[in-house]
Amino acid sequence: MKEEIRKLKDLVDKASHIVFFGGAGVSTESGIPDFRSTGGLYHQEWKYPPEVILSHSFYKSNPEEFFRFYRAKMLAPDAKPNPAHYKLAEWEKQGKLLAVVTQNIDGLHQAAGSSRVCELHGSVHRNYCERCGKAYPGFDFILHGTGVPHCDCGGTIKPDVVLYEEGLDQETLYSAVDSIAKADLLIIGGTSLNVYPAASLINYYRGRDIVLINKSSVARDLPAGLVITDPIGEVLNQL
Repeated sequence: MKEEIRKLKDLVDKASHIVFFGGAGVSTESGIPDFRSTGGLYHQEWKYPPEVILSHSFYKSNPEEFFRFYRAKMLAPDAKPNPAHYKLAEWEKQGKLLAVVTQNIDGLHQAAGSSRVCELHGSVHRNYCERCGKAYPGFDFILHGTGVPHCDCGGTIKPDVVLYEEGLDQETLYSAVDSIAKADLLIIGGTSLNVYPAASLINYYRGRDIVLINKSSVARDLPAGLVITDPIGEVLNQL
C-alpha cells in the first residue's frame, strides 16, 4: 500500500463524520465524460458550446436543440456505479459517512446504495411538467422520445437539473452546508472546483483534515493536508 493511501486510511479510520464533496471525475470511471478535461464535453464540437446549450435562456429559446444535446450527452443509460460510489455507500452503512455532496446529476451514488446524497445540480432521474407540476420519474421516456417532451396537460416536461443561470435548490443547499459544517473529515474528489456556488460550500468546513483526490489541479487554493492524483475509484477501492 502506497504511503498516501495509508495516510488516507488512517484519516478515514479515525473519522466518524465524513463528508464527501464530489464532481464529474467521480463518474468518469463509470464511462460518463466530464466537462473540462481533454475529451470532455467542452472539447467536443457542437453547433453551440455546451455551457450555452445547458443554460436556462437557451432551454427557453431553443428547446429542440437543448433536448437533442441532452439526450445525446447528458443521459448515460449504460453507466454503472464504480468502486468510489460503492465505497462511499459502504461508509454510510458503517455510520462513518455523514453525507455525499455531489455536483453530478447521474444518480450513481443512489444506485450504489447511498441515501444521504445532496444533489446540488439535480438529477436526470427526475422530471416535472412546468405547467401542472406533475412528476415524471426516470429518464427513459425522454431518452427514447424525440423533440420537446410534453405532459398530458400540454406543458413542457423539464429535467430536474440545475441549468446555468438557475439557482440551486435552497433545501438541498442548506442540507449540504449543514453536513459540511458538522464533518470531522472532508474528502474532495473528482472536481476542479470551477463551478460556483457549489465550490464555495467547502468554506463551511470547520474540521482539521481535508483530503483532495483529483487527477488535475484545482481552481482555488485549498488547505488540503493530503493530495492524491490517482483516479478516485482506484484510490477508494484500496481502503
